[in-house]
Amino acid sequence: MKESVILSLENVTKQYSEDSKPAVNHVSLSLLEGDILGFLGPSGCGKTTLLRLIGGLERPQTGTVAIGGKVVCDRTNWIPPENRDIGIVFQDYALFPHLTVVKNVAFGLKNLSKQQVEQRVSATLKLVQLTGLEQRYPYELSGGQQQRVALARALAPQPKLLLLDEPLSNLDVQVRLQLREEMRDIIKAAGTSAVFVTHDQEEALAMCDIVGVMQQGHLEQIGTPEEIYTHPASRFVAEFVTQANFLPARRQGHFWSTEIGKFDVKTKDSPETGEIMIRQEDCILQLCTNSPLVIRSRRFLGREYRYCLHTPSGQEIHIRTGIDTAIPEGATVQISVADDLVRIFSDYTQKG
Repeated sequence: MKESVILSLENVTKQYSEDSKPAVNHVSLSLLEGDILGFLGPSGCGKTTLLRLIGGLERPQTGTVAIGGKVVCDRTNWIPPENRDIGIVFQDYALFPHLTVVKNVAFGLKNLSKQQVEQRVSATLKLVQLTGLEQRYPYELSGGQQQRVALARALAPQPKLLLLDEPLSNLDVQVRLQLREEMRDIIKAAGTSAVFVTHDQEEALAMCDIVGVMQQGHLEQIGTPEEIYTHPASRFVAEFVTQANFLPARRQGHFWSTEIGKFDVKTKDSPETGEIMIRQEDCILQLCTNSPLVIRSRRFLGREYRYCLHTPSGQEIHIRTGIDTAIPEGATVQISVADDLVRIFSDYTQKG
C-alpha cells in the first residue's frame, strides 16, 4: 500500500523585514501520513516560525504549503488556521482557566450533537489518561495533567495534522521524560501525524520518526533519528545533535593525524586538512603512563561516567563510559576509537 504525504512544503521563505535575514529560508520537505516530524535547532534558528507558517499563524513571502494534499498557502491563496484541519498545542498550553477539563476539551468541537461531543470528549480523555478529572479546573491540575488536557483539546476534532511548539519545555525533568514517551504513544494511538518543535536533542531523537535540523533559517539536514545521529551532513549537525569531540587533523597518506593518534578514514574529496569528529560514547579509555592525555575530571552520572581530558594543546575531550571503567582524576590515558566510527569534516580551516 502506497503511503500518502500529509504535509508538503516547497521553497517556503519568511522574512520579517527587508533589511533582516530570512527567519525561514527556502525550506522544502514532505511528511508521510502517520509520522512525527521534529524541528530541532538552537534558539532563533527558525523552527517555531516554520511551525507557525505550517499552521497559518504566519504568511510566507514565497513558497507553497499543502496539508493532506490540499494547498493551504501559495502565491495567490491563503487559508486561515481554523480551516486547515490542524490541531495546535502551544508551549504555555493556553487552557481556559474558567472552564473545566471537559469543557476545555470540547471547546473546539463544532457541528456535532451533544451526544457526539460527549462521546468524543470521553474517548479523547481516556486516550490521554485523564478519565475521572473531567470536572477539575486547570489550576487544580499538575503541569503534566495540564499538558495532557491541551493535547486532548487539540486531538478531539480529529485533525489531519497536529502541531506542537515545545510542549514539554515548562515541565520538570522527570515529568518531561515520562510525558514524552506517553505523548508519542498518544499521537500514534490517535492515528494522526504531527510536527514537533524542540531545542532538546534527546527529546527529538526519542519522540520523532523524522528529524529536521535547522540553522539560521535553513534546513541543514532531514532524516530518521538514526541517520541524523550516525551520518550528520554538516559540522553544525554533528556538533548540535551528537555533542561530539572535534580535533584538528592533517592528512598523512591514507591516515588522518591528530594529537591523540592516527585514523584511517575514507573521504570523498582529498583535502590536506580537516577536522575529525569522535562521539563521546565511541571512545575506549586505557591507563597509559607515557601518554600526554590527562584526566582532569570524572563525574558519576548513575549509569555512566563522564570524563574530561586535556590534550597537549589544551583542548578538552569529553568521553562517556560504563561504570565498569573507573579511572581516577589526574591519571594519564590513551584513547582507542574504531576507524569506522570516526568522521572527517574537510571544510574546517586551520587557525594560523
